[in-house]
Amino acid sequence: MEQTSTREVYENPWMTVREDQVRRADGSPGVYGVVDKPDYALVIPFEAGRLHLVEQFRYPLGLRRWEFPQGTAPDRADVPVAELAARELREETGLRAERFTDLGTLDVAPGLTSQRGRAFLATGLTAGEHEREAEEQDMRAAWFDRDEFERMIRTGAVTDAQSIAAYLLLRLHEQQP
Repeated sequence: MEQTSTREVYENPWMTVREDQVRRADGSPGVYGVVDKPDYALVIPFEAGRLHLVEQFRYPLGLRRWEFPQGTAPDRADVPVAELAARELREETGLRAERFTDLGTLDVAPGLTSQRGRAFLATGLTAGEHEREAEEQDMRAAWFDRDEFERMIRTGAVTDAQSIAAYLLLRLHEQQP
């Protein structure tokens, strides 16, 4: 597939939306609407068999959701993903980690957005003050053991696809020899 033209139709500090005209492999024309967002980091804080999650109101869903700390840099800045992971952990939970282990890449919604993410395991944790952004002021944070977290997935208390996929990456990492 080949892009024949593109135009930006919307922009804000978190994303841009563009419309691309394309030519398919058979030569026929088509159109794609693409949401461009910077890559994000997702962090699984893990200590003594417990996982640290945050709960916040997700405006597009109109719901509060539990998930792992995650996010992008302000104003669509391009920040090294390991640095972004440390920033998101500190910002949302107040935790600092001695070690970040890269668990792998996650594609958010590849039919809609160019955004990709990296999942990290954070260990050697110490507590501190969080540094939340204005949109995160109602955020809560709590520790959960694995059985409770998996029950939350089964019952729909955790529905964030990135958090669930990152947890699978953690489980696969733990199975490596």
